[in-house]
Amino acid sequence: MTITHVNPDTMHKNPYFSQAVLTEGGRTLYIGEQNGVDAAGAIVPGGAKAQALAALDQLKRILADVGADQSNVVRMTVYFSKDTPLDPIFEASNEAWGNHPTAITVLQVHALGRVDALVGIEAVALLP
Repeated sequence: MTITHVNPDTMHKNPYFSQAVLTEGGRTLYIGEQNGVDAAGAIVPGGAKAQALAALDQLKRILADVGADQSNVVRMTVYFSKDTPLDPIFEASNEAWGNHPTAITVLQVHALGRVDALVGIEAVALLP
């Protein structure tokens, strides 16, 4: 299994994401959107940062369950609801995710699947 982060010298570089990720070999894990909920499924209090931390924790738990970690993630999509500030979500990512740049798309949406959800994160990982 090989994961190569593609960041051409002729393009902008950012320490938090890769322009593209090339994968070869291995199995693919698709993780559906995770909202900022606790173990009982209740939305965590504390706003966008708290919800993003919870969603990222869930991603890490799912990855661990199949013997993987953040380094296996090749793509993420971050959804945040309108009127939700983006900076706290990036702060949470810096805290919880570590230095694991991946291809990423960030989308502001009208609403998420739950009325009280501010953040949703989904991921794709390449497994050995």
